[in-house]
Amino acid sequence: MRNSYSKKHGPVNEINMTPFIDIMLVLLIIFMITAPLMTVGVEVDLPETQAGTMTEDTEPLVISIDKNGNIFIMETPTDVKALIPRLQAITKNKYDTLIYVQADRTVPYGKLMDVMGRLNRTGFKKVGLIGAADATPTQKKR
Repeated sequence: MRNSYSKKHGPVNEINMTPFIDIMLVLLIIFMITAPLMTVGVEVDLPETQAGTMTEDTEPLVISIDKNGNIFIMETPTDVKALIPRLQAITKNKYDTLIYVQADRTVPYGKLMDVMGRLNRTGFKKVGLIGAADATPTQKKR
């Protein structure tokens, strides 16, 4: 039987491995729990949000894309090619106008990014997305 002090040889000069093994097991458990949480491609439902509604002094322009891919500026239907000229006419080329984009959850992500890319390339910098909780009751009817 080993003691930390041996009568024949004096103190035992060995490292006690038990605390190191305990620490390693705790770290292993932590990594096993957190590793699945760090995976890329987590399935999310983008249109839903718990964020509160935003209050603005001026009413922003709302661009909507319905489930069929039709684009609307406020309530007026428009073609994707006529979107930018109409926005420039409505805003009188004020590129700091606040514009919100909302899309049906079934709209392909590429279609939404195409609209937002056109807005960005034109110079509109204050572009935001509207989720289901952000929309006003009239906007939710679509």
